[in-house]
Amino acid sequence: MSDYQIFIYIAIAIYLLLMLYIGLICAKRNSNAHEYYLGGRKMGPIVTAMSAEASDMSSWLLMGLPGLALFTGIAEPGWTAIGLALGTYLNWLIVARRLRVYSEKIHAITIPDFFARRFHDSSSLLVGISALIIVIFFIPYTAAGFASCGKLFSTLCGLDYVTGMLIGTVVIAGYTILGGFLAASMTDLVQSIIMTLALFIIVAFGIHMAGGWEAVKASASLEGYISLTHATNVVSHEVSEYGTLTIFSTLAWGLGYFGMPHILLRFMAIRDENEIAISRRIGSTWVVIAMGCAIFIGIIGYAMIQAGALAPYQTGSDAETIIIKMSSLLSSFGVIPAFMAGLVLAGILASTMSTASGQLLAAASSVSENLFKGVFHIQMTDRSTMLSARGTVLIISIVGTVIACDPESSIFQIVSFAWAGFGASFGPVMLFALFWRRCNRWGALSGMAAGGIMVFVWKYLVKPLGGVWGIYELLPAFLVACVVIVAVSLLTDKPDENMLKDFDAVNGTK
Repeated sequence: MSDYQIFIYIAIAIYLLLMLYIGLICAKRNSNAHEYYLGGRKMGPIVTAMSAEASDMSSWLLMGLPGLALFTGIAEPGWTAIGLALGTYLNWLIVARRLRVYSEKIHAITIPDFFARRFHDSSSLLVGISALIIVIFFIPYTAAGFASCGKLFSTLCGLDYVTGMLIGTVVIAGYTILGGFLAASMTDLVQSIIMTLALFIIVAFGIHMAGGWEAVKASASLEGYISLTHATNVVSHEVSEYGTLTIFSTLAWGLGYFGMPHILLRFMAIRDENEIAISRRIGSTWVVIAMGCAIFIGIIGYAMIQAGALAPYQTGSDAETIIIKMSSLLSSFGVIPAFMAGLVLAGILASTMSTASGQLLAAASSVSENLFKGVFHIQMTDRSTMLSARGTVLIISIVGTVIACDPESSIFQIVSFAWAGFGASFGPVMLFALFWRRCNRWGALSGMAAGGIMVFVWKYLVKPLGGVWGIYELLPAFLVACVVIVAVSLLTDKPDENMLKDFDAVNGTK
């Protein structure tokens, strides 16, 4: 260990201790389940905006996206970023305010709770299926976050991959268990600032190490590398066309936003729906800047390889450590650069922790509030509800850790599948619940099930056929869910008068 590396560890240690401290402080402000799950609906516009986006931009922002851009060029990460930017803006524009108003009117504090109360489902089917979907897809999503911690610590410190993963897991689960939604939101704000600084530091340093801006442009002249219509393998130099159908399926990443429980909960928690416009501007702007920097880092990383500053990568999974390698190089230039490198690496942890904590909390609320109380009708006090939620966080953390034990797993691919699952299962139901008066519980149930099942069917049975079938599973699953919701709703009974009155009150119609 060099003297300079000590300062990297100091920066990371300060960050980790700060996160745990915020958890301890916030724990004192959680007196009931409503505050533990939604922070008492007291979040301001800045905290809401940055919490929503930081909890969205998981480890794939600082590891998955740059690694993909480095290894294949900008086509896939570029269209993904465009789709996500559009999805972010539209989610804030058309969903946020209506969900905030609707959820408060019907006293819903979780996403499954919202669906059940919106469609007056007394059978517990909607609550049960929604909670089950959350647990199924959040476990691998959380595992992706734990995997990035393992890659970080093993690459940086020479620790065993599993040991490094366990360190990150303990801190993430720790402050989430302690502080609940408020801790997750406040740490998200801090983490978004750290992520931004990390991106800017690495961009500036990478350009310098590659030999300047002209050297970056020259190295990126590889055929198809900076094209939005072609993808290039930097090892084999094989160029493949990125066709129209593939572009549309990649843009479909944006559809996932309408069904992300950990993001939708932020909309429900803002203190005043009139402040959502402020949050929309802040959040959307940050997302565009952050994703643009992340893709650019991949291009710079390739330029550094060409300049001999970094060793070449042989697999896409290895390329996801590009920022870690750049940070290690930065740390060799002195005390201040080493501390800056530590800040960058803390940014990677921040991107992981902000998402994982939101996911753990959403899963915990689904199990304790929706499964235990809603489905199994277990009578629980606020204290026992919070204890069960904290226990759920611990159990999911353990299961996610087991799944993430494979160091060769791709963060981008894991997140891609979980994102599709939520987007197809919850996205169409959320949109129809908020905007279609005729939608009923049978349509919602059928659409939710159809979307979730189709993600698995397309991913494992249809997509392997290749060709026109090789598109991202979110797009066909989302469309199938929409068709099923409309068809089943029209073929079954109309919503009852009370349900229609609630809808009209929220939408300002008669």
